[in-house]
Formats: sequence, structure tokens, C-alpha cells
Amino acid sequence: MKKVTVVGAGKYGSMTALRVAEYNLASEVVMTDIVEGLPQGLALDINQSRFVEKFDTKVSGTNDYKETAESDVVVITAGLPRKPGMSRMDLLEVNAGIVTDVTKQILEHSEDPIIIVVTNPLDQMTTLTAEVSKLSKGRVIGQAGILDSSRFAYFISEKLNVKMSDVYALTLGSHGETMVPVPSLCTVSGEPLVDILSEKDIDELVKKTSEGGAEIVGLLKTGSAYFAPASSAATMVKSIISDSNEVFPVCAWLEGEYGINDVYLGVPAKLGKGGVTEVVEYDLTTTELDALREASKAVKDKVSELNSINLSLIHI
Repeated sequence: MKKVTVVGAGKYGSMTALRVAEYNLASEVVMTDIVEGLPQGLALDINQSRFVEKFDTKVSGTNDYKETAESDVVVITAGLPRKPGMSRMDLLEVNAGIVTDVTKQILEHSEDPIIIVVTNPLDQMTTLTAEVSKLSKGRVIGQAGILDSSRFAYFISEKLNVKMSDVYALTLGSHGETMVPVPSLCTVSGEPLVDILSEKDIDELVKKTSEGGAEIVGLLKTGSAYFAPASSAATMVKSIISDSNEVFPVCAWLEGEYGINDVYLGVPAKLGKGGVTEVVEYDLTTTELDALREASKAVKDKVSELNSINLSLIHI
């Protein structure tokens, strides 16, 4: 049985820990956080649900990274949301510092874990984690595409009034403005989406998908989405622990796939016990492939911003 650590015991982190525990594939899920008592209390609460939900995975909470020792998979949810008055660069610097510290502490106690990054800005933080950890690129993965694809599927099902199980949706690229929808591969009951909806309708659904997280933030007033994001991260953990090699859209390192090199980008990839075991190259339309390549350029530009941050331990 495997050991999984979730860094950050906020709503996203604690829900991820719960989802992973309920899969009953790990021997232990550890939540760590800087707030004393928070991960311990949440872990106790989750453990007291095990009898009802019938799972054996033990959940523990700690403020000490020593308790994360020998983790097989680590999910980094720690980070701050953008606050009023903060510039994008302010947010980048703060979260880069957090992710750098977390990564170093994890590697002090776990020799060769697979790390799943969910902290925003996602593409930059995944790149930073890979650079700081010095792990092989396939063992550092960003979570974005599963969430965006799930949101896309939801909006498609609502638009057509069909069961969610009848919908297959796929988005690639970056998590944000350069998200790349792949309508040519989306289906409803096996029928291509492009044969069901007009280009205008699809574009409207894509816009709603790209703004899906912001819409939730606007409605909640305080806080952000965590149910769907946690399910997405936990699904990645499940595939890795079970060595299923199932294909998911994840933020993975590219070395020539889709004609793109040396960048972390949202692409279809098989996830197994080695992390990303293969980047899968789908047959995209010319428009979709061009958009994916443009997204890679935008991500590279954003990653270059890490050079301007005063972190003595990193140089990209």
C-alpha cells in the first residue's frame, strides 16, 4: 500500500485528502499545514467517517514534514489566492516562495516521490517544482486539464440536457486564458460535438469553461472552487497508485510531442506508477494544433518571469 501526502489543509487540500482516502488504495494519507491543529482536526474528522464510508486508509494531520517521510505521491495545494491590491507578479513571487519551500522540505524526507502541483499560476509552479526538486520531468505533473475538461463536460451536458455519463470533453493547453478546447474529439453519446452544436454555441461553452473558476469565486464572495479541483487531483493520484496508465489531460513536460519542446503544458498523458509514462499524441485539427503551439509560447513567456524573482536557489 502507498503513502500519499497532501500539502495544505485548506478546503482544496482537505477535500483532496478525503477523496484519496475514500478510494481506499493508500495505506495512509498525510495532511500537512503551517496552521497548528488544522490538519490534525480535519484528519480526526475524516477518520471518524471511515466506518460509515467503509474505507481503511488512515488519514493523519501534522505540522512537521518529518511525518511525510517516504511518501510515494505528494499533492501540493499550498499557496495564496490573489488578493485585492496584489499584482500578478506579487502573487507569483509569494507562491513561488511557498512552492519552493514546500518542495525542498518534501525532498528532505521522501527520496523520489511523484509530485502533483495544483498551486497557481499552475504552469509556472509546475516548472518551478521540477527545477527545485531535480526529479525526472515525468515525476512532476500539474493538475489543470482534468478540471477544465470536467467543467467543459458539465456545460455541454447542461446545454444539451443529457446525462453527464454520455459526454466526453477534452481541453488542453494552459490553465487560463490559453486553454485549448478540442471540440473535434468531444462527443455526446458517441456523436461528435461538432455535428451537434454550431461553432457559435461551442465557442460560448468554451468561454463559460475558461471563466468557470472565476464564476464560482464571484458567487462565493470569499474562497474559490474546491470540490471539482479536488476530484481532479485525487483522480490523478488514483491512476498513479493503481498504475492504471489511464489517459488524462495533465500539465506534462514535452520533448517534441505535438512539435513542442522544453515546456510544461496541458496534454493527454498516461499516468502510472512512474508518473507520466507517456504523452499521447492525438490527431488534432490544424486549428487546434496551432492553438496548442501558441499556448506553449505563452507559457514559456510566463515561465521566463520566474527569472526576475529573487529566489537564490532557483535559476531557470
